[in-house]
Amino acid sequence: MMRVHVPVHLRWGDLDAYNHVNNVELMRLLEEARVRAFWRSGEDEDGVDRGMALIEAEVGADTVTLIARHEVVYLAPIAYRRAPLDVQLWISHLGGASLDVCYDVFGSGEASGDLYARAVSTIVLLDTATNRPRRITDEERLAWSVYLGEPLQLGRSRS
Repeated sequence: MMRVHVPVHLRWGDLDAYNHVNNVELMRLLEEARVRAFWRSGEDEDGVDRGMALIEAEVGADTVTLIARHEVVYLAPIAYRRAPLDVQLWISHLGGASLDVCYDVFGSGEASGDLYARAVSTIVLLDTATNRPRRITDEERLAWSVYLGEPLQLGRSRS
């Protein structure tokens, strides 16, 4: 299974009174990674694998995406750091008009062992002309199937 690695820098304002990344800000960091992974743009300066980038990100695009569901498990507090987080994304399910995107949020890459959070988002593709869900195209399904992997099991931990 391939993962897309997206480096995401923290901002000082992401911290809360406890001096770690606030839970709401983590959702914004996941959004940043998701947008950079999935939405096509003319920019390719950040070195992110563009294999998932099939959705137009411009005003007037034929398709928009909606988040139908988020689930997050926070594993460790994230303190401010200058080095970017390594947000790793893969797809665990391709439905008719939706897909589940999984995330692992690492400190400095998988080898460091600093896994801060795991999450899943369900994305629905919406046709802007009809304002209704639209089917995943054959081109999208073929491109995204390279990133298909195991779903995260984020159920409640028992301790």
